[in-house]
Amino acid sequence: MIIAVQSWQLHIEAAQSLKDRRSVLQRLKAALRRECNASVAETGEQDLWQRAEISCAVVGSDRAVVEGTLRTADRLVAEADGARVIDTVVNWL
Repeated sequence: MIIAVQSWQLHIEAAQSLKDRRSVLQRLKAALRRECNASVAETGEQDLWQRAEISCAVVGSDRAVVEGTLRTADRLVAEADGARVIDTVVNWL
């Protein structure tokens, strides 16, 4: 069994409130769940309007499949409206 967790540090420049921030993150998390069939959670920077950290966990029996799913997830986050990627970390378990 192969398990990978990818985390993204995000900058949400247009957010003027936690409500604006939440709107961007909810769309992004829903897209990751829908397109990648992955577990997604907000894992850090929860009290800042313009910063966020989200993480995505993927489990599979083949490393190539997990890597492909993470590439798709990374593309979705990079192309997300309203969020800019500051940093990305992948942990293999």
